[in-house]
Amino acid sequence: MEIEKEIKQNKSFSSEYQKLVVNIMFTNSWLNTKQSKIFKPYGISPQQYNILRILRGQLPNPACVSLLQDRMIDKMSNASRLVDKLKLKKLVERKECKADRRQVDIIITDKGLDLLNTINIAVEASENNFKSISVDEAKELNRILDKLRD
Repeated sequence: MEIEKEIKQNKSFSSEYQKLVVNIMFTNSWLNTKQSKIFKPYGISPQQYNILRILRGQLPNPACVSLLQDRMIDKMSNASRLVDKLKLKKLVERKECKADRRQVDIIITDKGLDLLNTINIAVEASENNFKSISVDEAKELNRILDKLRD
């Protein structure tokens, strides 16, 4: 559906660039809503899922909070607070760093890995939301979005 209809806009945008900004922002919100629905039954947020994926990618090495913050998709998230919540759920462990006692090492637990494996089934199924565009269109959209951030 066209963005004008989605946001019930009667007037046209002042430029295609303004329309692009609104369209990207609206699509971001749409994707966040869809992702939140995927993760809600598992008791985690999209940001917590992002942390778990980063930690899985770090294995067998631990990560520090600053590494997590740097690699997160949502740079406004508080990585330390997210780790605390994941620790309460026993999905991650925090340990004192042997090399630097001021730093804390974070590692995903077996329970966290099991949760990611379970969630992956739902995440892969959610890719059906994108089947309205071809693989070539997805590649082109990725190229354009990457170019936009240059």
